[in-house]
Amino acid sequence: MTQPTPGGGSDETQPKIDIRRSRRRRRSVAAYRDGDTIVILMPDRLSRAEERRWVETMLERLERQSERRKPTDTDLHRRAESLNVRYLDGSCTPDSVRWVDNQTARWGSCTVEDRSIRLSSRLQGMPLWVIDYVLIHELAHLREPGHDDAFWELVNRYPRTERARGFLDGVSATAGLDWVDEAD
Repeated sequence: MTQPTPGGGSDETQPKIDIRRSRRRRRSVAAYRDGDTIVILMPDRLSRAEERRWVETMLERLERQSERRKPTDTDLHRRAESLNVRYLDGSCTPDSVRWVDNQTARWGSCTVEDRSIRLSSRLQGMPLWVIDYVLIHELAHLREPGHDDAFWELVNRYPRTERARGFLDGVSATAGLDWVDEAD
């Protein structure tokens, strides 16, 4: 059953909440986003007061999770610096790292001349290990501008490279994007 957000307001910016009670569900409460709706799964036996508490708790958890997946430009730069030290021996230091809204055919880009990295805002909300892969990919361009073997040796130092590339392939295919992985 879809319900208005807690507090009874009719604010258009608030997500719809779909509470699904189940007799089979014994103890656990779970929540996930489905488009602009938040689905909350809970045991049928919970009282309305317990339901309200759980809805509040799950909305807070989803918000914290979302914030972790949407780092600011400053957070993104710090993350890039950390990944550079951890996987690239500190040899690929960027001067700037930021989100951009104008990249529709790429997940990220790098300008070697000014050592700037830009990540598509479409990555926001994706798992951090996917964002980390795109950062590593762009950082590696600061040392190896092309997509030759030396470049891929650097990128493959990141242990989740293949998994992240598969994830991005799936997102691209699902969204009908014409993303081409330069390794192909």
